[in-house]
Amino acid sequence: MRFHPRLAKVLPPRAKPGDVALASGSTRSSIGPQMKVTLERAALLKALGHVHRVVERRTTIPILSNVLVRAEGQSILLKATDLDLEMTERLAADVAQKGAVTLPAHILYDIVRKLPDGSQVTLEADGEQGQLLLRSGRSRFQLQSLPESDFPDLAAGDIGHSFLLPAADLERLIDKTQFAISNEETRYYLNGIFLHTIEAGGQIVLRAVATDGHRLARVEMPAPEGSIGMPGVIIRRKAVAEVQKLVEDLSGEVKLEISPTKARFTFGDATAGQVVLTTKLIDGTFPDYVRVIPTGNDKKLVVDRDSFAQAVDRVSTISTERGRAVKLAVADGKLTLSVTNPDSGSAVEELDADYESTPLDIGFNARYLLDIMGQLDGDAALFKFADPGSPTLVQDKEGAAALYVLMPMRV
Repeated sequence: MRFHPRLAKVLPPRAKPGDVALASGSTRSSIGPQMKVTLERAALLKALGHVHRVVERRTTIPILSNVLVRAEGQSILLKATDLDLEMTERLAADVAQKGAVTLPAHILYDIVRKLPDGSQVTLEADGEQGQLLLRSGRSRFQLQSLPESDFPDLAAGDIGHSFLLPAADLERLIDKTQFAISNEETRYYLNGIFLHTIEAGGQIVLRAVATDGHRLARVEMPAPEGSIGMPGVIIRRKAVAEVQKLVEDLSGEVKLEISPTKARFTFGDATAGQVVLTTKLIDGTFPDYVRVIPTGNDKKLVVDRDSFAQAVDRVSTISTERGRAVKLAVADGKLTLSVTNPDSGSAVEELDADYESTPLDIGFNARYLLDIMGQLDGDAALFKFADPGSPTLVQDKEGAAALYVLMPMRV
């Protein structure tokens, strides 16, 4: 084929095989892959299983739908964020070419999840085309990517307090309080767990508190070294849920770093396998919860925890409306639970109980009672009443580290 003489003057010379055309019309040799890394499918799946949960499925900012994959040394770093929460995880890999790229988080997770057990995964990014080739066995996936430079960084800034906490202790603080976190967005300062240090019983304790205005959960432990004097912080609900899942998967100690605006949780050491969760804190003032914890409740009821929970569950079956109260009638040596629903009938069940004060009738939300029973560790539940209209204390025993306050309902 021959070009017209005028066109030949403006067309660039023919490119040789392997050359890449530049915008100016000049040529240069192909620079090859911008990133190439191979790793075990199981390790990649576990890490993606952690970080992809942070990514919102619906977002108006395209880069927030992606996970950052950075290959360096003999490991890769995965990072995801929703601008309030950031999670990173490092894992061992065979890095042939270092580099970084961002990929659709949920699509990448679904692909790796469906690959065969025991397979190897190779990620090869072409910086010129904005694409990544994922290879595993006979499978090939070409994924659209966005540049690393667009990915936001949730820097923690100056960290004022840093301390170590056994994973089991952190799990306990969260498990026994998170159910009481409020879902009411207008009272945003209740949408998390209040973590702080305070003097109690002659010692400094690390205390976690959550409340939705109807019930309150408070759990404490001796303050770890480095935590004393830390600012009281409200850790948002989504961060609490992610930490709760991570402590189930990982063991050992967790490093907590607290500043007035952010908190960082580090699981594992600096080698491959480390997970770091950084979260913005709720910018608000947690209410003075100490004032709502009663101190003069002198009517004590002790009942078998499992028997009580099962009885509450049974009698509440007759109730179909949300928030329907279960009535507790306590007298010497006996507890009677009852529910009356004008539309469906009534239910009554009696239990043996240890109670020696004046008879008392009081009502509670059945769901709240069951939630608290599920957090108690002992065989017995201790209720401390004042009167039918005042808050009730619930705990395993006197002086237990976990304490619950429950507001009564009118019956």
